[in-house]
Amino acid sequence: MDLAWNVVFDVLDERGLLGDGLFVEEFTGIHSWLDGPTRYTVVHSRTVAVLFVDTRPVDAIPFRHDLLGADDPASFFSLPG
Repeated sequence: MDLAWNVVFDVLDERGLLGDGLFVEEFTGIHSWLDGPTRYTVVHSRTVAVLFVDTRPVDAIPFRHDLLGADDPASFFSLPG
């Protein structure tokens, strides 16, 4: 995922969630799971959550605490079709 942070910057900017900039050290929370052969990972700060599918960031949303306890955290995000 280290190589994906430039793309994360773009995703946050596209969603209007960049705020004062991208500070990677603020993204300290992580939740990851497998669904068949696909790995989903949510990396979040206190204000923003980013969904990675395998190693590719696909969407970002304002962080919500109920996201982490959800049966399907990916449902909070827009997945590519």
